[in-house]
Amino acid sequence: MHSQLELTVQEALAAHGRRAEALLEILHSVQAALGCIPPEAVPSIAAALNRSRAEIQGVIDFYHDYRSEPGGRLVIQVCRAEACQAMGVQALETHIQATLGIGYHETTADGRFSLEPVYCLGNCACAPSLRIEDDVHARVTPEHFDALLEACADDGTDEQQPARHRESDEGGAGGTAPEASP
Repeated sequence: MHSQLELTVQEALAAHGRRAEALLEILHSVQAALGCIPPEAVPSIAAALNRSRAEIQGVIDFYHDYRSEPGGRLVIQVCRAEACQAMGVQALETHIQATLGIGYHETTADGRFSLEPVYCLGNCACAPSLRIEDDVHARVTPEHFDALLEACADDGTDEQQPARHRESDEGGAGGTAPEASP
């Protein structure tokens, strides 16, 4: 295993302990340091936790937040849960995929964006919703998505503002005071 990769895995194991119940935290630490959980890291993690490689890989595959390959600088997650489906997320998905030129689990050629499906952002009253990094956006239309992309390009850094709940029209959800988006 590559020395930087091994060092990262060992640091994660030391920080969280060599306990199977710490697996999620270990995986989060590895991904935070490397941008993904490379397949080469799985055997070391499995051995340290006395688990099979299949068990570790199964957890990585199950949770949508874990990646086995580096993603884009910004990850766009589109909610595909029932409320968003009922509110027309299919048309939004089609627009997003056509605009970015990628499908789910893919990254744009310039490395700026990755597109991932998620199954509930907990924003059902304001469907359809999507998340860009830690920012949840509600009642997203194709036009609202285009404005979000433009805002990402305008800031020049591909970095989002600190997490806030945003909506494309007036109104709130869950007692929060959302900020209106363009």
